[in-house]
Amino acid sequence: MSAHRGRRVVITGIGVTAPGGVGVKNFWSLLTDGRTATRRISFFDPTPFRSQVAAEADFDAESLGLSAQQIRRMDRAAQFAVVTAHEAVADSGLDLAGIDPYRVGVTIGSAVGATTGLDEEYRVVSDSGRLDLVDHTYAVPHLYDYLVPSSFAVEVAWAVGAQGPATVVSTGCTSGLDAVGYATELIREGSADVMVAGASDAPISPITVACFDAIKATTSRNDDPEHASRPFDRTRDGFVLGEGSAVFVLEELDSARRRGAHVYAEVAGYATRSNAFHMTGLRPDGRELAEAIRVAMDEARLGPEQVDYVNAHGSGTKQNDRHETAAFKRSLGERAHRVPVSSIKSMVGHSLGAIGSIEIAASVLAMEHGVVPPTANLHVPDPECDLDYVPLTARDWRTDAVLSVGSGFGGFQSAVVLARPDRRPA
Repeated sequence: MSAHRGRRVVITGIGVTAPGGVGVKNFWSLLTDGRTATRRISFFDPTPFRSQVAAEADFDAESLGLSAQQIRRMDRAAQFAVVTAHEAVADSGLDLAGIDPYRVGVTIGSAVGATTGLDEEYRVVSDSGRLDLVDHTYAVPHLYDYLVPSSFAVEVAWAVGAQGPATVVSTGCTSGLDAVGYATELIREGSADVMVAGASDAPISPITVACFDAIKATTSRNDDPEHASRPFDRTRDGFVLGEGSAVFVLEELDSARRRGAHVYAEVAGYATRSNAFHMTGLRPDGRELAEAIRVAMDEARLGPEQVDYVNAHGSGTKQNDRHETAAFKRSLGERAHRVPVSSIKSMVGHSLGAIGSIEIAASVLAMEHGVVPPTANLHVPDPECDLDYVPLTARDWRTDAVLSVGSGFGGFQSAVVLARPDRRPA
């Protein structure tokens, strides 16, 4: 491993499937316009549930190039991942057919795997819950692939022709950050030259909604779906469930430059920590998240004054937003009060394991275009969340280094530092 530690890893391709539009262009347009994609759930009748809103993706798999057999075989989240991976590879301009396939790997993050497919198939085999002893003969032939989340990495590997490491990372709501961090390490250590990495989740199903209802983590603001997600706002009452995927092409910097690739950003630092505290609770001081931030910044060799934008987890729950604010103050010091911070969950909801990668995409695009996306629906600032959360309107802002963070059930706390390669010391 030590022989390759000097390898620097960069993002050269991006693909996004998100609420409000499929593709990077539509995604970025939604964010910079400050529009929200949250609405009343349409996938099933949400009337029996406490929280009846979600951020749904308008996704037509057939029109996006998937065959009838692929659609039949793959869960919705796997479909997201494959379509998004194709966009990322095309964007990178990389001819994967000309690369040793054993040097190309795949890492996909997912918190809840094929929840949608499993929920639908249980309804079929149990005759909508009427049968105690289910009849498996009614299930789709590929039900096993729904059961094992590793099928996501397999599908993406098949789609891009990768025969190197193929892994699913499942660390709750930090899965999307951790998948990119893990892929970066594989390139750094020399186990792969190119990684197709990101995350995908499609959790908007009755079972998921019921689970979050039980712990009152999601919003009950059903009368105003478009404004229901309110990170850092004093009137916030929980997050809005979402879905989607973001996938990247990662490669070694010198190789990317030799082929004349467009380099979006370097994955300059990554760290993850666990709070070993509570399955869903967070300590208010943000100590573990602050530690992950510190280690990621040390790896990137960047100090607080060099962080130009923070893409927050910003779920819109009372405890998360307080915890995160404290973590920024602890890790960034005085800089925390002078750097813009925003949460795109205000617009695209919380897609669980996928959101970390979707937020990395937003961070990279903020660097690319010199624009910081806003925190929508932030009208009444919470006095306990007293940082610059870029309310309502996108901001023109030169961004050379971005900190993106995530927090997940189980105590996961992760941070990724993205930077222009010429900004970071060689």
